[in-house]
Amino acid sequence: MTVHNIDFRIYYEDTDAGGVVYHARYLAFAERARTEAIRAQGMPAMDLLKDYGLVFVVRNATLDYRSPLRLDDIFTVRTRLKAQGAATCELLQDFMKGDELCVRTDIRLACIRAEDGRPARFPPPWRDLLRRLEE
Repeated sequence: MTVHNIDFRIYYEDTDAGGVVYHARYLAFAERARTEAIRAQGMPAMDLLKDYGLVFVVRNATLDYRSPLRLDDIFTVRTRLKAQGAATCELLQDFMKGDELCVRTDIRLACIRAEDGRPARFPPPWRDLLRRLEE
């Protein structure tokens, strides 16, 4: 199984007046990391819509702040699958600065039909793709 890692740098636009990352920016970094984790497994998220008329939506997001990231820090977001259901999956994403855990996100995604927003099962190729991110 694979854990996906991607590096980012903190820019001025990501911080508050004190140079500390603004809390909502962590969700944006997490979104980018999830998108790249899925793409790295062989299918861009857009293919889910194009091929099946389905999309991912965030159903629940929990952030546990442990140590702030600051202007110009370079950090890694580590993404892995915690659990998977028929139409949902739960991903853990750790924001690491070196060996230090700064933030942990626990994100539950739902698979829905783009047409009407109703829940839909993951197609088998996507279920297999997500399983490859299992911890």
